[in-house]
Amino acid sequence: MAKKRARKAGAGKKRDWREVDERLIKRGEFYLDIEFVESWDEDAKRMNRGKRGRPFRYPEAFIQWMSLVRVFFSMPYRQMQGFVQKLSVFVPLRAADYTTLFKRIAASNVPFDACLLDREDMVVALDSTGFRVTNRGEWINHVGETGRSRKGWLKVHVAVDVETREVVGLEVSREDVRDHAYFESLVMQSLEHGTVKKVLADGGYDSRSAFNLLDRLEIEPAIKTRENATTTLTCQGVSSPLRAKVAKYRERYGYNSWREKVEYGKRWNVEGVFSALKRIFKETLSARTWQGMIREVHTKMAMYNLLVNL
Repeated sequence: MAKKRARKAGAGKKRDWREVDERLIKRGEFYLDIEFVESWDEDAKRMNRGKRGRPFRYPEAFIQWMSLVRVFFSMPYRQMQGFVQKLSVFVPLRAADYTTLFKRIAASNVPFDACLLDREDMVVALDSTGFRVTNRGEWINHVGETGRSRKGWLKVHVAVDVETREVVGLEVSREDVRDHAYFESLVMQSLEHGTVKKVLADGGYDSRSAFNLLDRLEIEPAIKTRENATTTLTCQGVSSPLRAKVAKYRERYGYNSWREKVEYGKRWNVEGVFSALKRIFKETLSARTWQGMIREVHTKMAMYNLLVNL
């Protein structure tokens, strides 16, 4: 019966397919957005102002664009050289060799939140997902310290605005790091992009420190507490009146009542973000070093936020 009600509730919502089509068409245009060519000389001149040694030949906007191309098309550096060489036949830009691209992209930083605008009263959902490591290399050295010899995977922690589905907070860790370790960081990153009125999170973030942080920041908690969560104010020497209040409400009225009250179902929007990320950019990482993997994740998130904002 619950499934039938869910289908009926969504049956009245009509999608504007013309708007969807236009958005997808704009995405195709975005992949070949080369406006940086128009200000190439000016940007390079500004970068070289006061610089000692060999001057830059390629502006940062070009390097960041090539970084996005590499992530989206999963293109190795030597193929990137061929790509830009052929592109230079049709577009007035200087072709860079693969060594230059490798060094500049390694030193480049594509902020995942560069395109975000400040918002008020955001409802933020927190969760984590894994990205597979495709290459051996330095990653094996890291996990080898614990006696394991498998490739492993990276854990990506995000905070998502459930209304716009923008990623407003991002952390990358190894697979054995628990979700709640980055709760404070994700919440504080979200506050850099506006005000937050509610935080949605599953039981992996259920801790007194998380509730106390939201209490200090005057943010409504929508964190799923454990079924046997204590309703006492203090436990093991740590006090959390807000968590005790939520646990009492759930004990008295039940989980379903609490879920509807806080609109916990909106948390599933973050799962939609993970699905879109892995569908568009794949769930594997091609970088070999730890810093390279972090940079690749940030680039994927930056490109995702750009696509969402088209």
